[in-house]
Amino acid sequence: MHPQRRRRAVRRLWTAAVAALTLPLAMLSTGATTAHAAPLQCSVDYKTNDWGSGFTADLTITNRGTDAINGWTLTYAYSGNQKLSNGWNGVWSQSGQTITVKNESYNGTIAAGTAVNTGAQFGYSGTNAAPTSFAVNGTTCAGAHQPPVTVLTSPAPGAVYTQGTAVPLAATAAAADNATITKVEFYDDTKLLGTDTSAPYTLSASGLTVGSHSLVAKAYDSLGASAESTPVGITVASGPAVVVSPTQLGIQQGKTGTFDVKLSSQPSANVTVSVARTSGNTGLSVTGGSSLTFTPSNWNTAQKVTITANSSGTGSAVFTASATGYTNATVTVTQLAASKAYDARFLDLYGKITNPANGYFSPEGVPYHSVETLIVEAPDHGHETTSEAYSYLLWLQAMYGKVTGDWSKFNGAWSIMEKYMIPTHADQSTNSFYTASKPATYAPEMDTPSQYPARLDTGVSVGPDPIAGELKSAYGTDDIYGMHWIEDVDNVYGYGNAPGKCEAGPTTTGPSYINTFQRGPEESVWETVPQPTCDAFKYGGKNGYLDLFTGDDSYAKQWKFTNAPDADARAVQAAYWADVWAKAQGKGSDVSATVAKAAKMGDYLRYAMFDKYFKKVGNCVGASACPAGTGKDASHYLLSWYYAWGGATDSSAGWAWRIGSSHAHGGYQNPLAAYALSSYADLKPKSATGAADWSKSLQRQLEFYRWLQSSEGGIAGGATNSWQGRYATPPAGTSTFYGMYYDWQPVYHDPPSNQWFGFQAWSMERVAEYYQQTGNTTAKAVLDKWVKWALSKTTVNPDGTFLIPSTLQWSGQPDTWNASSPGANNNLHVTVADYTNDVGVAAAYAKTLTYYAARSGDAQAKSTAKALLDGMWSNYQDSLGIAVPETRTDYSRFNDKVYVPSGWTGTMPNGDRIDSSSTFSSIRSFYKNDPAWSKVESYLKGGAAPSFTYHRFWAQADIALAMGSYAELLE
Repeated sequence: MHPQRRRRAVRRLWTAAVAALTLPLAMLSTGATTAHAAPLQCSVDYKTNDWGSGFTADLTITNRGTDAINGWTLTYAYSGNQKLSNGWNGVWSQSGQTITVKNESYNGTIAAGTAVNTGAQFGYSGTNAAPTSFAVNGTTCAGAHQPPVTVLTSPAPGAVYTQGTAVPLAATAAAADNATITKVEFYDDTKLLGTDTSAPYTLSASGLTVGSHSLVAKAYDSLGASAESTPVGITVASGPAVVVSPTQLGIQQGKTGTFDVKLSSQPSANVTVSVARTSGNTGLSVTGGSSLTFTPSNWNTAQKVTITANSSGTGSAVFTASATGYTNATVTVTQLAASKAYDARFLDLYGKITNPANGYFSPEGVPYHSVETLIVEAPDHGHETTSEAYSYLLWLQAMYGKVTGDWSKFNGAWSIMEKYMIPTHADQSTNSFYTASKPATYAPEMDTPSQYPARLDTGVSVGPDPIAGELKSAYGTDDIYGMHWIEDVDNVYGYGNAPGKCEAGPTTTGPSYINTFQRGPEESVWETVPQPTCDAFKYGGKNGYLDLFTGDDSYAKQWKFTNAPDADARAVQAAYWADVWAKAQGKGSDVSATVAKAAKMGDYLRYAMFDKYFKKVGNCVGASACPAGTGKDASHYLLSWYYAWGGATDSSAGWAWRIGSSHAHGGYQNPLAAYALSSYADLKPKSATGAADWSKSLQRQLEFYRWLQSSEGGIAGGATNSWQGRYATPPAGTSTFYGMYYDWQPVYHDPPSNQWFGFQAWSMERVAEYYQQTGNTTAKAVLDKWVKWALSKTTVNPDGTFLIPSTLQWSGQPDTWNASSPGANNNLHVTVADYTNDVGVAAAYAKTLTYYAARSGDAQAKSTAKALLDGMWSNYQDSLGIAVPETRTDYSRFNDKVYVPSGWTGTMPNGDRIDSSSTFSSIRSFYKNDPAWSKVESYLKGGAAPSFTYHRFWAQADIALAMGSYAELLE
C-alpha cells in the first residue's frame, strides 16, 4: 500500500491548524537562453503474480536522467500468447505480442530520480516468460537491478532462550543479476550485532537482555544493493523455561489441534515436561504428549502436544507445560463450534499479533504502528504509535472476549490506553484556568509551510464553549478525557515527554508524547518538524518549536494535545461490541466499568463537532465578518478532523485553550458510535446534553454520506465551515451542506485526503455495522449503491489473489443539500486510477461486505467477502501475520527540504541541527542506523525503488477482526 494513499492523520496543535487548497503556479521566466534536454535514461522493474492461467504484471518506471520526463509511452513484448485483459495507472493496448502503455493525465510527468507505477492483468496458456527489453519514448531502458533475497533461518520465530545462552543466528542470501553476496549483517531491531562475510552466514549472539527481541539479517551484494529479511521475534527469559508455540489455539468441536514444546536452554541431564489442563473448559483434553522427555541433545527440537475437543463443548481452557527447575508455559485453547473455521483463523492471527516475541508491542504493552522501524506515512517511524492503533487493540481484544469469553484482555487494553495515551492531570495541569467564554485566540491557517508562523489575531471574535461547564459538572474535573493522537513509543526522538513528564530528555525510557503536523494542507509528512507536546524550550530554538508555527510577540512554556476523533469513536465502537458480546455470554458485569469509561470518552468527543473557533456554522465567510456562535449553533454535529487543547506549563501564567475543527471528512464519520452514544443505555454519556448531541449527530452523519455519494456510489471528500482554514470566500457556485462548503480533499492535499480507497472501506464498514444492528433504511440506501460500485471494481483471480481499488479520482461536486428533497448528484463522479492487493484495506472492505450481507442477504457481497478472506489466508501468510510487498517510490522524498525560516536555528534532542537547509532525513539521523536504510540510500543514489513487507498493527488487527466478523455473521 502506497503510504501517501493511506490515511495521513494530520493533527493540528495550538491555534494554528490546517488550511485548504491553493495550488502554486509554476512561474515561467522569459528571455532565458535555450537549454538542451539531457538524454532520457530509465529503468523498468517488472514483477508478476502468476496463477497458471493468468497473471498480473506490476511495472515501475524510474527516471534515471537529470531532466523530467514529460509524457511517457512504455513499450515491450512477450514471447508467448499472453493476452491483455485490463490495465490500470496507464492506457494499455496490445498489438500481437507488443504491449504499449501510455501515461494517464495525472501521471504523465516523471521527475528526475522518481518513478511511476502501472499494471495490468493478462491471461495465457503454456509458458509465461518475462519480457527481456523495455523502452520509454523509444529509448531502451536498463533493467532495474534486483536486491538480494535474504532469509533469517535461525532462530525460529517465537523461540525462547535463557539469558546467558548464545542465540544462534543463521541466514541464507542470494544475489540477482550475476552479482555476488559480499556480507550479511545481523541486527537486534536497529542495533548491529555482528557481520559475516562468507557463507554459511552465521553469528552467535550472546549478551541479549531479558525480554523480546526482533532479529533481522541484512545482505549486501557486489553491485551495492542490499535487503533485509523478515523480522524474527524471540524472547530471552531470565532463567530456564519451557517454551510453547503457539500460545493461542482454536479447535473446532470433534477435531484436534497441536502445539509445540521445547526448552529454552540445554540441560545437563534429561528433563521431563508434563502437560495438563489447569483450568477452564473440560471439553478439551490432552490426548497426546502429556509427558515429554528432552535430552541434552534434543532440547531444542520441538515435540508436539495434541489437544482434542469433544463434540459438544465450547469455551477456553488453559494448558500448562511444566518441568522441575523451569518456568512454566501456558497455551490458551478455545473450543469452537464445528462450523467456526474463521474463528480458528482469528485465534491463529491473534496469537501471532499478541506474541511478545513477534514485535508488535513495546515492553510496556503499547502497540507499535508496525513491527518494522523504517516506515514513513502518518507516523514517521514504525515504533511510534497512534490512537488509531490503540483503538484497533481495543477492538481486537473485544473480539477475543467474544470468541473465548475472557474479558480481562479488553479491560487491560483500555487500562494501557488510559495510562499511556490519555494525558494525565500532570500533563494538562492548567486546565482550571480555561475560560469557556473565550476558548482560544484566532490564527489563520495558511496555504504552504513557508507562510508560517501564522500571526495570532485577538481582533477576530470567537464563540463560547457550550459544553465545558456540563462536562466539569458531570465528571468533576477540568481535564479532557480523550487520546492524544501520536506517541514516540521508544523515545527515539528523545523528547522524553512520558506521561507526567515534560522534556525529560533522551535518557527517558518508555513512551513519549510528540507532535508533528501543524503547517497547512501542503505540509506532508516529509515536510514536518517533530516537536514535544510539552515545550519547555529545552530543545529546538530559543522559543522551543513554537515560533515555527504560531507568530506571537512573546512565548510561554506550554503543553498541547490533539485528538483524532475517528480513533476515539472507534474505541467507543469497540466498547459497544464488547458490551453486546459480553451480555450475550451473561458477563456484562465483566466489562461494565470499562464501557462506562468509553461513554465518558464519547462525551468529550463532542468537541470534534464544533467549529474551530466556535463560530456559527453555515455560510461563514470572513474571519471578522463571520459571527461567533452562541452555543450549539457553533456545532456541525459531524466528526471533524481533530479537536485540540493546551495551556501554560506555569500555573501562575493562568491560561488554557481549546479548539474544535471546521473541517469534516467523510472517512471519519462513525454512525455506529453515534448510535451507541445516543441510544444504547450503557454508553449514554453522563452530561446534560451529550446523548441528545449524539442523536443529532447520527442523523447528520447519515445525511452527510447521502450528500457526498457520487453518481457511481463512492463517497466524496467532505465539507468545511472555514474555507482555506481562515474563513475565506469559496469559489462561486460551491455547493453546501447546512451552509458548509464542499471540499473534495478536506484538510490535507499532499496527497489529496480522499484519494485512498481505505477511507471508503473504513467508513462504510461503520455504516454497515450500524445497518446490521438497526436495519436503518438510509444506511441501507447508501450501502446498496456503494457496495454495487465497489464490487464492480473488485477482481478475485482463480488462485485467490485479488485486486481492489487503491487511488480514486474525483470530479464535479454534489448538489447543494436539501434534506427534504436530496439531489441525485449527477454531477459528482469518481473513477479508479489504480488497484492494489493491500490486505489491511481488503480486510476492512471484507468486513463491510460481511455486515451488509448479514442484514441484506446479498449473495455477491457474501461470496466476495469470503473470497477476499480466503485469498489472503491462502496467499499472503508469513510468520508474523498476513502481508504483501510494497514498492516505495515515495521514499525518494527522504531528502525533501523541511521549511525552516531563514535565520532560525535549533537542535533536536540528539543534536541534529535544524536550520533553513534541513531535510527530512537530516533532522532524523537515527534512520541511518536502521538495517533497512541502505535500501533507501541506494534508491536515493539512483538504484531500484525499494520494496518492503510491512506488518502494520492496525492492518493485522483488521484482518483478524474480519475473520471473526465473518465467523459471527455468515459462517
